[in-house]
Amino acid sequence: MENLMTKNIGEIVAENYRTAQIFKDHKIDFCCKGNRSIVEVAEKYKLDANLLLQEIETVQHQINDSSIDFKTWPLDLLSDYIEKKHHRYVEAQIPVLNQYLAKLCRVHGDRHPELFEITEHFNKSAGELAMHMKKEELIVFPAVRKMIQSKQYGSALAEQHFGTIQNPIQMMMQEHENEGDRFRIIEELSNNYTPPADACNTYRVTFSLLQEFEEDLHRHIHLENNILFPKAIALEKELSS
Repeated sequence: MENLMTKNIGEIVAENYRTAQIFKDHKIDFCCKGNRSIVEVAEKYKLDANLLLQEIETVQHQINDSSIDFKTWPLDLLSDYIEKKHHRYVEAQIPVLNQYLAKLCRVHGDRHPELFEITEHFNKSAGELAMHMKKEELIVFPAVRKMIQSKQYGSALAEQHFGTIQNPIQMMMQEHENEGDRFRIIEELSNNYTPPADACNTYRVTFSLLQEFEEDLHRHIHLENNILFPKAIALEKELSS
C-alpha cells in the first residue's frame, strides 16, 4: 500500500490497466490528469484514500485461474463457473469497451482510421456473443444439468427438442470459431494491441482491455470446446447406452 502512495494515478493504471475501471467508476480522470496522487484525488473527490487503495490492491491481487484443474470438475459446476465468470465478464466489459472505443474514434480517428474498423468488428462480436451466451444458458447448460441429474438419480434421460446434444454443441463450436476469427482481425488491425507512439493513457488502457477480452474469450472457449463439450457428449452416450 505504501508503494501505491508514492505513485501518481497515471503510473498505477499504466502498470495494471484493470485499475482504470476503479478510477472511471469514481469519475477520476486518470488520463489527462494522471499526474495526481491517490491522496490528492481522494481529497478532491471526497473519497476515503484507504478504501480507494484497498480497491486498487484487490484488483492487483486477483487470482489467475490458469492453475485450476478444470478437467476434474463436475460438468454442472463447470457450466456454472463458465456462466458466472466468463459470461458475466463479457457482459460487464462490452459497455466499458464500447465507451472507450467510441472516445478513441472521436479523438484519434482522424489520425488512426483503423480504430473505426476495430470498433466495427468489436461491436459485431459483442452482438454475436450476447446471443451466443444466451443460447448456452438456455439450451446447452440446462441440458448438461439434466444429464447430471439423470446420472445421479439413475433416471432415464428425457428426450430433448434438439435431439442429441451434439447438435447445439456443433453450433456453439462454429460460433466460437467465428469470434476467434474476428478477434484475429482486431489483433492485426491493432498491431497486436500495440498502442501508437502518440497514444494517450485512454488509448493504452483500451488496447489492454481489448487484449484481456480476447484472452478471456480464449480461456472461455477452451473450457467449453476442450472440456465441457466432449464430456457432455460422452455423458449423453453413457446415459443412452
